[in-house]
Parts: sequence; C-alpha cells; structure tokens
Amino acid sequence: MKYVVIVAHPNPDSFTQSVCHTAVQALEASGHEVKLRDLYKIGFNPLLSVDDFKNSKSGEISEDVKTEQQHIAWADALIVIYPLWWASLPAILKGYVDRVFSYGFAYSMDGNGLQKLLSGKSAVLFTTMGNTEEHYNNVGMFEAMRKTVDEGIFDFVGIKVLEHKYLTSVTTVDNATREQMLEEVKSVLAKQKM
Repeated sequence: MKYVVIVAHPNPDSFTQSVCHTAVQALEASGHEVKLRDLYKIGFNPLLSVDDFKNSKSGEISEDVKTEQQHIAWADALIVIYPLWWASLPAILKGYVDRVFSYGFAYSMDGNGLQKLLSGKSAVLFTTMGNTEEHYNNVGMFEAMRKTVDEGIFDFVGIKVLEHKYLTSVTTVDNATREQMLEEVKSVLAKQKM
C-alpha cells in the first residue's frame, strides 16, 4: 500500500518524532511505499492567504499546496502524528489542513450537498500528550478530539479514521514506558486493514 506520513513537531529529538520514525520504519519493513511529510522540515507555510482562499474555487492553487495534494492523491492512507498543544493541533498542522484540504480537492458542494472527495482513503492518527489519560478522560478531551479532528476534519472529506491512538503522559514517564509506547505504535499499524 501507499502511505503518506505527516508529522508536525519542530524538535527532531522529540518523542513525537520518535513515533514518526517508528511508524515509517514499521511501514517500510512491511513492504509498503511511504512518503514522509515533516511539515517543519519542509518549511510548509501554514498561512491561508487571500489568494489561496479565492483561487481554490477556481481550481488555481499554489505550487506548495499542489505538491501536498499530489502526495495525498497518491496515497491509500495517511498516518498523521502530532502533539496536543493548547487542546488542539499545532498551528502548522491546522494550517496544512486549511490550505491542502481545500474546496475542489478534498470536498465540494453541489445540489446534493457535501461531496467528500477523499472517500476511499483511510487514516491512523497518533497524538502525543503531556497529561494523564485520567485527566483527559475527566475533561472530555478524547471525545472533543473525536468530534473536531476525526469527524470535523477527516470524516468531513471522506477519510475513514481507523484508529486515533493517544499517547499520554509522554513528558513524565520513563524511557522504558516510552519504548513500550513505540511498540504500541507498531502494533496499531500492524493490525490495520487499510
């Protein structure tokens, strides 16, 4: 299968990047084709410009967005890896969605309503988080993310989220626990039938 792995963390030594490296290696070891899109490393511009906004309906898109859309069009599945910052996606990843999942590419509207143009693709999401699983359960964070990310972004354009794996307490656990989490990343990917 063909995978695009999208990662959004500026620190190459972060646990989020370790999750990314683990995912890429696991997919490649299983014989899949993988394209890595490290948003900070490629210097992706997350700012939706007036021209981006106006031109998306006419089909005119900037070269950087066209490149990312070509990667997504090529892929059977997406692996999206990011830290939870301020109860949401990092700005660079949200900007990626704003610009790349544009009208006419990811969705459109017609007399029959919403057209999900990326139907048939699937995704697995990994979110690294600093607080405990108990805390996020108590405040309703997992349900909020299911609504805003899994449904509000991916389902909206037709991408089926097969699993959204939350890796909690990553800033306070020991290295052995982090290594167990990386094994969980491999297990999550191994069990998916994308």
